[in-house]
Formats: sequence, C-alpha cells, structure tokens
Amino acid sequence: MKRHLYLWHRWLGIGLCLFMALWFVSGVVMLFVGYPKLTQAERLAPLPPLAAGCCVEPGVALAASGRSEAPSSLRLVSIAGEPRYLLGYRDANLAVDARDGVLLGAQGPLQALASARSFSGAEAHYLEGVDEDLWSHSRALDADRPLHKVRVDDAAGSLLYLSSRTGEVVRDAGRMERGWNYLGAWLHWLYPLRGGVLDGLWANIVIYLSLAATAMAVLGAVVGLLRWRFSRPYRSGSRSPYPAGFARWHHLTGLGFGLLLIAWIFSGLMSMRPWHLTEGRSPLTARDFQGGELRGGAFHVGVNEALQRFRETGLEPVELQWRMLGGAAYLGALDARGDSRVLPLNGAGPALALLPRSILEAAAPEPVAQADWLEAYDAYYYPRGEASMYGGQPKRLPLLRLAFDDPGHSWVQIDPYSGAVLDVLDDNRRVGRWLFNLLHSWDWQPLLERPLLREVLIIAFSLGGLAISVSGVVIGWRRLRPRRRPVRSRVPARATARQP
Repeated sequence: MKRHLYLWHRWLGIGLCLFMALWFVSGVVMLFVGYPKLTQAERLAPLPPLAAGCCVEPGVALAASGRSEAPSSLRLVSIAGEPRYLLGYRDANLAVDARDGVLLGAQGPLQALASARSFSGAEAHYLEGVDEDLWSHSRALDADRPLHKVRVDDAAGSLLYLSSRTGEVVRDAGRMERGWNYLGAWLHWLYPLRGGVLDGLWANIVIYLSLAATAMAVLGAVVGLLRWRFSRPYRSGSRSPYPAGFARWHHLTGLGFGLLLIAWIFSGLMSMRPWHLTEGRSPLTARDFQGGELRGGAFHVGVNEALQRFRETGLEPVELQWRMLGGAAYLGALDARGDSRVLPLNGAGPALALLPRSILEAAAPEPVAQADWLEAYDAYYYPRGEASMYGGQPKRLPLLRLAFDDPGHSWVQIDPYSGAVLDVLDDNRRVGRWLFNLLHSWDWQPLLERPLLREVLIIAFSLGGLAISVSGVVIGWRRLRPRRRPVRSRVPARATARQP
C-alpha cells in the first residue's frame, strides 16, 4: 500500500510540480497587479457634467429601442462628448442619442476613436476589432461584443476596449499592467489555453489539473509523515531519510508548508465552482425587489428638474441611473469623484444621500426573517484592493442585509446609496466564500484591516510553497533524465600478464 502511495505522489508530482511553481510565482504577482479592468473611479473621472436641456426624456429612449421587454438597466452618460442613453438587455447593450432620441446602430472604428480620445484626453490609434482576446476574457463584456481595440498615447501606454454597440469604453489595460500580467494572471489562470483550439476545454483543464494537484499534495503530506522518524532518527542522525540535497528540502518544506499547499490548491479548484457545487440556487433575484419594470410611465420627474435637484445638494452629476425598487422609481446620480445622491421620482422631495431603511425593507417580495443595518464590514461584505478581481467597485457603508427563510436561507444585500441589490447569498454561496475567498485570498477581516501584514504572510508562505514545487521539479527531472551507464575500464591482457 505504501508503495502505491509513493508511486502516485511521484508521478503526479512529475507532471504537476512545474504548474505549481508557476502558480506560486504568478500568485505573488497578482497580489499587487490584477487582471485589467475598468474601475468605477476610472470610468467616472473623465466624464463631463451633464448639461441642463441636453436630453430627451428616458421614456423616449425606451420607445426608441424597439424592444417590447423592459431593460435591466438604464443610464445617461456622455460618450465622445455627447449624451447617450445606455440600455442594458440580457443579450446586448443598446445606445440612444439623448439629444434627439434616435437609436444608434453599430459603432465603427471612427466612433471608437472619437470616444477613446474623449475618454483619455490623448491621441488614439485604431488597432483592430476583436470578439475576445488576452485582456478581454470576461463574461461581463459579452453584451458589448464585438469590441474595438484602440491604443492611446497616454503616459500609461494604455489599450482601450470599446463597445461596438454603444461606443462606451469598457476596459483599459496599461503597458505596465499588461507586462506584469504575463507573469501574473496570464499564467495563474492558464490563459495561454484560452482563445485557441482548447478554448472550449479551458475550464475543465483548470478544474482537473487543480483536482489532480490537490490529490498530489494530500498524498505528499501522507508520504512525508510516513517517511518521518518520530521515535528514533535514521543512521545519519536525521529524522528524514534524506540526508541532503533537493530530496531533503522537498521533504522538510513539504512537512512545514504542506497543509497550506493543500488549502491553496483546493481553494483554487473551488474558484472555478466545479460541477456547480458553490453556485447560488436562491429563488430570489434582484428583479424580485424591483416590483416593476423600467418603463417611462414610472418616471414622474424630468431630466432637467432632476439635474437641478441634484445640484441643489452640491452634486454635479456626470451619470444618471434609473432604477425600480418596490414598485417605485428612483434616479441615482454620480459625480466624477464617485459621490452619489438618489432621488425618488414620485414626489417633489429633495435628493437624498441614502434611502431610508424602511423603504429598502418594504421592497422585499416576501416576509423578512431578519434585517441587519451594517455599520461595519464583516465576513460577507468587505472592500478589496484594486488588484483584486473584486476591487473594481466601491463597498460603501452602511449596508442593509435582509435574511429570508427560503430553502437556501438567502441573504440579500441592498445598497442604500442607490437602492441597488448588490448580491444574493444563499447557503451555497456562503460556503463558497469560505472555500475560495478565505482559503485562497485570505479574505479574513483581521488581515484585511492589516494589508501589509497580510501581504508579508502571503509572500512568505508562497516562498515555502515555491520551495516545495521547485524541489519537486528538480527531483522529477532527475527521475526522467536518462541515466548514463558507468564505463568500465578494460586493462589489456598482456599488460596484466607483465605485472609482477
């Protein structure tokens, strides 16, 4: 039985230790440089204030879409210096010229260049149209594909990706960001396998490699303990059977960092949500809290009046967002710094910094088991640094969390600054948070509050995991390398006979 354990660990290690070494190196890089994304701050900063008298009413834009179903989102922003309504549907985003209410067709290279120049404030050069490439692997961009890829002459040497449907900039990737990502996310997520003949198999390749690596690490921990002498040392005086060399380093670092290695590989597997184990199954969705559809008849306050009310509170809007909550319409506004106000559209009241808790709770489509008004971050709602895949959007406090007695014990998190449902967490999603975010990214509140300590610990333990992996690579190479047979010296018979 022991021999089979050794053999399985050996041959899995020969096949996987190089992947492990790459994962540890790239994981440290990703701690500081994340995969390219357009954060809310980057998106809002270049937008000009919306001018009074700029636009037709949103109902006109909805009618111009030509669709019978209501959109899931409705925004008013400036693109290429001109105001546009952006309507979000499940299959595609659409744009309507806010000056005359005309539905815009596909946006070509010239429109993309104009939008890129307005966004960056620099000269732009059109590169190509892409459906998906190295820096645009994201399901969040599907409704905007195909994309226009543009290079701008800014200080960061940025590539901009623009929606061919709306003309909006949806992603940016600076030169330094791209360079580090070749050593970071590109390796860590095995993105060389995406976009080619293996693209459809990429997810399964990552899942089964991670599963095999987890088995390898568990077997290594078992073998390491079996080979360690707890009672009496070996003849060399060591409790490890390997007196020196890479085998000894592999054994000792495996014993010291093995459990952490198992946790990191297994949690990386869980990040892929294999076999839908940690996917949400809550019966509740964000639409259930809307209580109605985005229709022009619900908007009883015009754009000009709304802009005036926002300015009376000291906010200069660069983006407006229409939203339904509990059957009532609300208009959110953001300025270039990300500050916000929300305006109820069913009366003449002022714009509010936050919606009252009573309004948010009343939007629940079924009885609420428990309502918590969060004034501090906790294990299920917390901010992450910009390098994180979750770092693109702000996490503001307070937050309303509603708990329900449905089969999945759902929690719904609602942002009082806008009335938006931010997340729906059921039992599966909460378990996934611990199996991935905690074990893999160390999203633990005491460490998140001490980012320098967290980074030092992750780097230190990553070096331990790298030592296990590199020593495993060397041992595996020596096992596979052809062995040279010793050359035996032959002494001629005559010479031997002449010896006294």
